[in-house]
Amino acid sequence: METKNDEDDFDSIQAVSEINFSSEEHFFENFNPISNSENLMENNYFKNFLKNQEETLSQDKRKTLPFLTKYEKARILGARALQISMGAPLMIEIEGETDALDIAAKELLKRKIPITLRRYLPNGTFEDWDLDELIIE
Repeated sequence: METKNDEDDFDSIQAVSEINFSSEEHFFENFNPISNSENLMENNYFKNFLKNQEETLSQDKRKTLPFLTKYEKARILGARALQISMGAPLMIEIEGETDALDIAAKELLKRKIPITLRRYLPNGTFEDWDLDELIIE
């Protein structure tokens, strides 16, 4: 049975510390499981996705509609109800409500929830919407 000695551990730590993480491309080429595959189109797609990931569209060039979808509404209400149940400060005056979901729904109708909605687009960019900019039905 072989035993590992401290020299082997030191060599592996030194090898990891010599890796240059200075560029995303270097990181992508060395640590992406598909970077060595024959499918170059897929490889280029992921490189472009990494480049465009932090780009955002300005408010005057938005591509999505200003309607809050039922899925976004459910996600926002669930997240805010969880925050309220964990003791977050309320943004409205309550009138005897004790259910966190009811309080979150009232906050949403009064547009007082401090959450920004991020919508991701197929090209890797995203749009940020505040709740006061959206039409809530």
